[in-house]
Amino acid sequence: MPGPRLDSYTTPAMPRALVLMLHGGQQQSTEPVQDKNASWWRMAAMSRSLRPFAESNDFALTLLQYRQRGWNSPTDPAPVRDARWALDQITAEHPDVPVVLVGHSMGGRTACHAADHPAVVGVVGLAPWLPSGEPNLAIRNRHLHVIHGSADKWTSPSASKEYVERSVPIAASASWTSLPGAGHFMLRRVSTWRRFVEDSLEDILDLATSHEEAPNKGSA
Repeated sequence: MPGPRLDSYTTPAMPRALVLMLHGGQQQSTEPVQDKNASWWRMAAMSRSLRPFAESNDFALTLLQYRQRGWNSPTDPAPVRDARWALDQITAEHPDVPVVLVGHSMGGRTACHAADHPAVVGVVGLAPWLPSGEPNLAIRNRHLHVIHGSADKWTSPSASKEYVERSVPIAASASWTSLPGAGHFMLRRVSTWRRFVEDSLEDILDLATSHEEAPNKGSA
């Protein structure tokens, strides 16, 4: 089986931030991910649409392709392993640059698990698959922005909202946005999904930067 793959959409010499895109998948499947799989090309299309925004802001934009289509394990999920590998790869070249994870469906769940990587400052979840009671400790001190269509029949808007609400006390910031009438696959109101990602990236990085620049209490 081939290993995970990284596709770069923008590669600034001195990036302001690293944006790692994470696609969806299935609950159980050991089949290899291929470019023809809808869950992958959906995020490939989103990555292409974000390219002008990323270029204008000096963001390095990268899409991960997992090696397997499924989540597969409650204790050692396959896409989380691949996301951690990808984070090590992209931060090795730019070790002091903040990372934001952008995930759709299973990719949103993957992002929430991999957010404890030291370079990650935030997560943008697009209709994320976050089952009731999903562990959220990895989101501690990270910024979390989630959007979910109210007509989603594949993943639960109420469950993702509950995840965000539980994360408020431990996250650096956490917000949940409803997209009335929208379904799961981001095929309609494409510009609204894209603008949410763009606005979230700007907000997360502004907050992360202001936090780093704020003086410590009691300092001279």
